[in-house]
Amino acid sequence: MKLPLVSGSVVIKMLEKEGFLPVRQRGSHVSLHKKVNGKTLLVVVPMKKEIKKGTLLSIIKQAGMTREEFLRKL
Repeated sequence: MKLPLVSGSVVIKMLEKEGFLPVRQRGSHVSLHKKVNGKTLLVVVPMKKEIKKGTLLSIIKQAGMTREEFLRKL
């Protein structure tokens, strides 16, 4: 299934529902953390109107999700 064009705020809201917590913001990038099995997952999301496909795939990978999981949770 094809990845949709989504904004940074939509991605952040979805990640927050999955247990990620915003830790800080530097410029136009927001860092979110989540502890899983003693490890901390770090995801950095740019606050843009449309996140490019490659960047979105990188965010999905950093979050430890598959493309299908991500699409279901949007």
